[in-house]
Amino acid sequence: MLPTLPRPRSARLVSTLYVTAFVVFLFAPLLTVAVFSFNDSTFPSPPWQGFTFDWYVSGDGARLGLLHDSRLLDSIFVSLRVALAVTILSVIVGTANAFLLERKDLRFRNLLYMIMLWPLVVPGVILGISILLFSNTLANIIDDLFGWEIEWLRPGLTLVVLGQFSFIATVATLVISARLRKFDPTLEEAALSLGATRIVAAATVTLPFLQPAMIGAAIIAFLMSFENFNTTLMLVGSDATLPIAMYGRLRQGSTPVLNAVSVVLILSSAALAIAAVALSRERKA
Repeated sequence: MLPTLPRPRSARLVSTLYVTAFVVFLFAPLLTVAVFSFNDSTFPSPPWQGFTFDWYVSGDGARLGLLHDSRLLDSIFVSLRVALAVTILSVIVGTANAFLLERKDLRFRNLLYMIMLWPLVVPGVILGISILLFSNTLANIIDDLFGWEIEWLRPGLTLVVLGQFSFIATVATLVISARLRKFDPTLEEAALSLGATRIVAAATVTLPFLQPAMIGAAIIAFLMSFENFNTTLMLVGSDATLPIAMYGRLRQGSTPVLNAVSVVLILSSAALAIAAVALSRERKA
């Protein structure tokens, strides 16, 4: 049915109910978490005991708030370091992959494309276990043959970065490739005809065209890395990322400080998404 044609009242009612149910399904859990981050109770769940900011700002040991919880703050900074490293690597490699797949007439291009997509369909736990077994085996072989202990092949932040990078780089490649596919090669040819080298032409013509996609890929990579749990759980060492630290707290029984952390993450993610949309509109204008 065309949207301009009149619809029966029952059809409009069903559509309204469906959209309402969908929005409630998406936002009701987030709203619940946000509300109970202000609950004056030591439990992060009902019943409601009153309003308080303690779980954000309190320095009391029994009601320790987010701003004074050194372990949670440390885990946030660990997640930021990991996410920043993964983002930089993913955008650089994703851009190189996009040029390789879209510009080069490779004989086994489709096969390479399929191989690149494999990490996305492999469960995160399986991917993490595989990387852990491979790195530990390699580290043991090097230790047995040469007596060298390669620390970064053991569970730790370096392995977490490599593990997340193994599948997030694929997402960055897909985003940047989609943008590069729309690029008019004659623009580069014009720059070459004016005396520019291929590197200069790519830097001054192609990369500025790809910049919105690169920024978008960076935001996606950062968010995917920051919230990753399955792969990170298998590879993390003593320095826990925020999802791992929150998981540990939940297993032991936590206070609404985790709700406060969740609210901060929700607002931060929303701010990044809004910034990405605003930047995209500014580029189009």
